[in-house]
Amino acid sequence: MYNDLISFIKNWYKTDEYIPLHEPRFDETDKKYLLDAVDSTFVSSVGKYVDQFERGVSTYLGVKRAVATVNGTAALQVALRLAGVKKGDEVITQPLTFIATANAIAYNRATPIFVDVNRETLGLCPDALDNFLRNNAQERGGKTFNKISGKQISAVVPMHTFGHPCKMSQIKNIAQKWNISVVEDAAESLGSKLSDKHCGTYGELGVLSFNGNKIVTCGGGGAIVTNNDSLADMAKHLTTTAKVAHPWEYVHDEIGYNYRMPNLNAALANAQIGKLDVFLADKRDLANSYKDFFSTREWGEFFNEPSQCRSNYWLNAVITKDRYGRDTLLKATNNAGVMTRPVWQLISDLDMYKNCQKGDLKNARWLQERIVNLPSSARINEQG
Repeated sequence: MYNDLISFIKNWYKTDEYIPLHEPRFDETDKKYLLDAVDSTFVSSVGKYVDQFERGVSTYLGVKRAVATVNGTAALQVALRLAGVKKGDEVITQPLTFIATANAIAYNRATPIFVDVNRETLGLCPDALDNFLRNNAQERGGKTFNKISGKQISAVVPMHTFGHPCKMSQIKNIAQKWNISVVEDAAESLGSKLSDKHCGTYGELGVLSFNGNKIVTCGGGGAIVTNNDSLADMAKHLTTTAKVAHPWEYVHDEIGYNYRMPNLNAALANAQIGKLDVFLADKRDLANSYKDFFSTREWGEFFNEPSQCRSNYWLNAVITKDRYGRDTLLKATNNAGVMTRPVWQLISDLDMYKNCQKGDLKNARWLQERIVNLPSSARINEQG
């Protein structure tokens, strides 16, 4: 039943070799930038490419500032701290996400609360968020507290799953009503837009990832983005070990982190981001072709971008009819040398987070039983 899908994918990538889920694309420009960074001898966290990359990211997204970090998880950890999350607080997020979303909360010695996603976006559901807060929260002195635990709920972290934008306007309005900060996990959604506004720019703070499997990669790498200069300055300070500027003295005024992006990685990132629009165009072509393919198949429905959105289609997804359909598709494709994968196990079910408070997660569980991610690499090498 799945041979036609396997043939379609192999024909798209013009190979009978193993096809990975999402591999990076490099060319001579990437090598040139890397060699220039090596020749400069500035390969650590000081160098022109770090500053250049930060300017490039902020310009692309239309925000004032971007602060480059060693990876997206570090960016989210620091962004949550900047948003006011402290030891003993609680942070609302979604269970259908990569583990880093919850881990970054835990790194701040806070506790995640898991609220359901919706099927239209795969991301945090505004109705579920609203219902949870109305039933479980109370406001005291301009802050929101959990009536069950007594702890402060200080932030909410929506994540744009596979690059598909959450309903950010509704989420932001609910958060403002409850005086809760919004920190946007846009790790997977560089280039995605909701109503012509880039993902990562709706909250006071947003975070990006440039991991090896992302559209733009520098091996690792992340960024904190914001329109708040004070927060950006503090982000840069904290991620540079909280070192006070001085020509020679080593003075650190608080506990910071060695989280700045190295110049070597930033050189590669600069080369990559210059090709972002080409990557996005090719990935949209692939998504449209998948959409056409699945329009005549009853065993799976292609997940299309939500309304009023332009997704980057970082990872394409098909929704099968049930768990059996998911598992048989995974087995057939992977046995044929075409890498597919299920969505993550729900974070709320993992041992370290299973005792956290959660709402009704019926949509997340329904999706977990049915989602299969399909090969989604761009074909930039064909285009020169």
